Amino acid sequence: QEPVFLRKKITLLRAFALLIGSMIGSGIFISPKGVLKNSGSVGLSLVVWFACGVLSMFGALSYAELGTRITKSGGHYIYILETLGRLPSFLFLWAEFFAIRPANSAVISLAFGSYMLEPFFAPCAPPVPAVKLVSLLGYYMILALNSWSVTWSGQLQTALSIVKLLALALIIVPGMMLLAQGHTENFQDAFDRQSLVLDKLPLAFYAGMFAYSGWFQTSFVREELVRPERNIPLAVIVSVITVIVGYMLTNVSYYTVLETQDVLASPAVAVSFAQQAFKSLTSVIPILVSLSCFGTMNGGIFTFSRLTLFVASREGQWPPLFSMIHIRRHTPLPAVMLMFPLVTTMVCIGDIYHLLNFFSFSRWLFIGLATLGLIVHRYRHPELQSPFKVPLFIPISFTIICLFTVAMSFYSDPVNISIGCTIVLSGFPVYYLIIHKQMSDYFLWTKLFFPPPLSDYLTHKLQLLLEVVQQEVKTY
Repeated sequence: QEPVFLRKKITLLRAFALLIGSMIGSGIFISPKGVLKNSGSVGLSLVVWFACGVLSMFGALSYAELGTRITKSGGHYIYILETLGRLPSFLFLWAEFFAIRPANSAVISLAFGSYMLEPFFAPCAPPVPAVKLVSLLGYYMILALNSWSVTWSGQLQTALSIVKLLALALIIVPGMMLLAQGHTENFQDAFDRQSLVLDKLPLAFYAGMFAYSGWFQTSFVREELVRPERNIPLAVIVSVITVIVGYMLTNVSYYTVLETQDVLASPAVAVSFAQQAFKSLTSVIPILVSLSCFGTMNGGIFTFSRLTLFVASREGQWPPLFSMIHIRRHTPLPAVMLMFPLVTTMVCIGDIYHLLNFFSFSRWLFIGLATLGLIVHRYRHPELQSPFKVPLFIPISFTIICLFTVAMSFYSDPVNISIGCTIVLSGFPVYYLIIHKQMSDYFLWTKLFFPPPLSDYLTHKLQLLLEVVQQEVKTY
């Protein structure tokens, strides 16, 4: 009988935990190898890590302003829709559903499965089928939790954020102790020009930015944040600074203990670090890392269900069933459940590093377009007084760097980048044949293959089965 809508249950602490939990995950444990391989030297790899942190801060500040200007949840999608229009937003929706999100979730899930099984098979590598099975089981557990309770998933995120910081501390502390004792031999000739590979730098940035990705997560749940005009800027600034410091110290610790060839040869850098730094915790580090990845999966599912599926269907670019929420639990149940077939497929057939390059092109292309939208929005609405405003050079710099990196990556990895580009471009005919020619409240394909009475009947039966209803739209 009472109105059904998403409640404001995300406090500043939960927003901070969501950001920390989303950023600190599989990236810092798998990306060092990719950054080092594509930068060519220890010194340049550390420069790339710091530059990625600064770039993430620029993006986070730009998104913080967008989050105070645009009062809807949805992150990249809703920002592009409100500033650049329906076509760019649908192309992002298309790429996010078929490339970005399933590939990203598959990478994190595979890292979770690999680290979870590492103690049981050491010193051998875990069997690939076992890794994939454990990866899927972990992903399905997170799906079930996010379908059941917003509060529980938020509390889990807070708890696992502490585990993530503990995992980093167990890497940083012994590394800094060894560095203080004078173990600096691995930093000799840190900027060796013989191994410099400038044409691969965009891929190094992709790996580094993947580790930092997550700074935009609060924008996905804007409608559920308590005091968003205050808590969004505060949460992103504190969390990104925390992660930059943690990542720099972690990488210095890696290179203090491991030589360059050890990092490049290791399938799991944190495990190799533990084996050489302290044998007594060799089995503890992989478990903490796997829990860290588990938290990243939770944060990703929590926000994605409110992004391309839930918000897009509410805006008329996705079937209306996926804008409905559970009548008692107030969770976007249909949106949470839709992604698991694609993620399952990519986990079964994918490889971590190929998937990483594959989805990074589309992700950073549209993030760059979203910050470009901030510049456009300022120009179109100079009268709008935003409670949080950043200097204009921040979104301009971030946009230029994102789009330049995306353009350069065609030269660095033409195969995977071309596949990603093709997926984005394939959205053009879909948009003009289906979305652009919507008739009434139904999609064209729905009218062609499912006449309105049948479509209404199926939607109604699924509503009864899932116990979901259309939420009351509230603008805070």
